[in-house]
Amino acid sequence: MKFLIIEDEPLAAERLIILLKQLNPDFNDIPICDSIESAVDWLRKNPQPDCVFMDIELSDGLSFKITDEIEIKCPVIFTTAYDQYALKAFELLSLGYLLKPVTVKHLKSAIGKLSLIKDNSKPHVTPQHINFEEKETKSRFLIKVGNRMFFIHIDDVAYFTCDDKMVYLHSIDGNKFIIDYSLDAIMEQLNPKDFFRLNRKVIARINAIKEIKTYTNRRLKLALNSGKQSYDVVISREKVSAFKAWVGS
Repeated sequence: MKFLIIEDEPLAAERLIILLKQLNPDFNDIPICDSIESAVDWLRKNPQPDCVFMDIELSDGLSFKITDEIEIKCPVIFTTAYDQYALKAFELLSLGYLLKPVTVKHLKSAIGKLSLIKDNSKPHVTPQHINFEEKETKSRFLIKVGNRMFFIHIDDVAYFTCDDKMVYLHSIDGNKFIIDYSLDAIMEQLNPKDFFRLNRKVIARINAIKEIKTYTNRRLKLALNSGKQSYDVVISREKVSAFKAWVGS
């Protein structure tokens, strides 16, 4: 198989190549493009590969813009540290959506799907009929209060906040607990259908959103519920489109 890697982080690109070679030593001479501009230029000058591995946030913008310049006819596997672009990736007939750091297990599954597409001669077997790579999601959080420890089920979580380097879990009954995770680590373990990273300091469950209002500079202002408490959050205009796609899914 012939691959193209579109990735602006050299270490991430090198890791992906190493993992691919672990799966098959014959996966050699894989070109790397580190920007939208270089990727468009490569795709114009070369035959399309069997698959493109594409990071989303590149140095010169979101990689989705590549498809505005040139049609990508082969399957695409997105590799990213962010899960808020999954819906947009689905619109582009993505074969997979792998969260960094990419693991051998998930990469093997995605390559297996790619092999099925290549080996199946039926014209109706196309990437849109393949499900995204399912990621493992967290079902509960361990809470420690003094000498006491207990679990809070994910269904009882309203939202998470970060304040002065401390991360808090806010339950639907209005309680607030310190948890030993970063928001980045939490987001990687949540179901993206239920939770969304509203900004750098807040991850919210869709059921916790009480109200959505337009705000200045094309932003949105949300009111989140936790028990009888209300918490206002502003979404940046860069995330508004992804948020609207999420709530409308």
